[in-house]
Amino acid sequence: MTAPASQTAAAGLPAAAVHDLMTPEAVRNRCGEILSAGLDGELNWFNVEPARLRDAADRVVAEIRNNYPALDVPFHSRWRHFEFDGVDLWAKRAAKAGLGGAELAAAAGDLAIVSVLLDAGAGPDWVYRDTETGLCLGRSEGLALASLRLFEAGLLSNTPDDSLRADADALMALTPEQLGEAFQVGPENPLVGLEQRAGLLRKLGQAAVARPDIFDVDGASRPGNLLLWLGQRQSIQARDILIALLDTLTAIWPSPVRIDGVPLGDVGHHPAISRSDALSGIVPFHKLSQWMSYSLIEPLQQSGTTVTDLDGLTGLAEYRNGGLFIDTGVLSLKDPALAGQAHAPSSELIVEWRALTVALLDRVAEDVRTILNMNAETLPLASVLQGGTWTAGRRIAAELREGGGPPLIIQSDATVF
Repeated sequence: MTAPASQTAAAGLPAAAVHDLMTPEAVRNRCGEILSAGLDGELNWFNVEPARLRDAADRVVAEIRNNYPALDVPFHSRWRHFEFDGVDLWAKRAAKAGLGGAELAAAAGDLAIVSVLLDAGAGPDWVYRDTETGLCLGRSEGLALASLRLFEAGLLSNTPDDSLRADADALMALTPEQLGEAFQVGPENPLVGLEQRAGLLRKLGQAAVARPDIFDVDGASRPGNLLLWLGQRQSIQARDILIALLDTLTAIWPSPVRIDGVPLGDVGHHPAISRSDALSGIVPFHKLSQWMSYSLIEPLQQSGTTVTDLDGLTGLAEYRNGGLFIDTGVLSLKDPALAGQAHAPSSELIVEWRALTVALLDRVAEDVRTILNMNAETLPLASVLQGGTWTAGRRIAAELREGGGPPLIIQSDATVF
C-alpha cells in the first residue's frame, strides 16, 4: 500500500531519505548497527554478553508455557489489557452497543489509538479503581482500564447517542482536569505526565482534522477512520500500518530530533550510526507508534482485511523488554554506578539501551522458536512479545527489586515509555 504523501520534507535532503527513517526497516537496521558495535566492545555505555541470551530465552519460554500451554499465543497489543479473568470487556461493550462492520472497525480504531497514546509509564503510585469489576490496577493495565472507561463514558464523543467514538473536536477540547477526573488523579493518587497525556490527545484531534483524506468519513473526523482507509485493500503488510501512522500522526509527538524543522518522532542520537549526511547519528524507535500498529492488526483482521508479514514490525524499545536483558546479564553497564542515577529518555545511555533492546528481541525470538520447535509463522514476534518478553521482564524485575521497577531510573515525560 502506498502511504499518503507527507506534507513537508527536509530541505537539502531527498524526501525519500527522510521517509526512510519512518519505516520499521530503518528501526531494525540502525538498531542492529548498534548491537554490532556492542558485540565488538565499541559502545560507550553497555557491555553485551550474547552467551546470556539463552537465560533470557529460557525465561520467555517459561512464561509462554505457563500462560499459553497450548502455545496458541495471541499478539502483543492493547486488546490483551482489556481482558480480565476470561472476560473481554471491550468485546462485551461493543456487542451490547450492536457494533459491527465499519462502525466496529472505526470504534475499535478510536479506542486503540487513544488508549495507546495514554499508555506511557504511570509512575509507581497511581492506581485505577474500577467500580464495575472491583479491580484495582496500576501501570499499563490500570491505564488500559481507565482509558476504556473514559471511552465508554462518551467524554471523547460529540454525538450524544453514540458514546463509543473519539471525535476530533472532542479530543481537541479535552483538558488535563477532565482527563485527571476520569483517571481518578489526585494528591494521593498522582499520575506521571497528566498534562502531557491530555496534550497528546488534543494533538491527535488536530492531526485528524489536518488529514481529511484519511480521517474524515461522511463528515466525521475520527482517528479510528484510519482503519477504514487501510481496509480498502483486502490484504496489507503490517509495516503499512506503521508507515500510515507515522505519516499522519508523527506531528503529535514531542520531537526533539528534527531535520530542517521536520519532526521525526521517537528517535534518538547515537554516535555508532555514522553517515555522510544529516541523518548521521539518528536512531529511530517509533515505540508507541509500533505498539499502536500491533494494536490495530486485530481490528483490521476482524473487519476482513488480511495482515501479512507481521515480523515486518520490530520489537518495542521499552523498559520491560530492555529490563529483561539487563536483569539476565545480556547487557551490563560499563559504569555500574549509573544504575543509581536518573536518565532522560533522550540521553545517549538510554538511546543505546533502547537500540540494543530492539536488536536483541529479534535474537531472543529466534532462540525461543528453536526451543519450542516453532517458526515465524506459528510464533511471530508479536506473539513472542506477548508470551513473552514483556511478562518475563516484569517478573524478573519483581524478583530483583521491591516494587518491580526497571533496572535504570528514567525521567519519564509520559510520551516515550
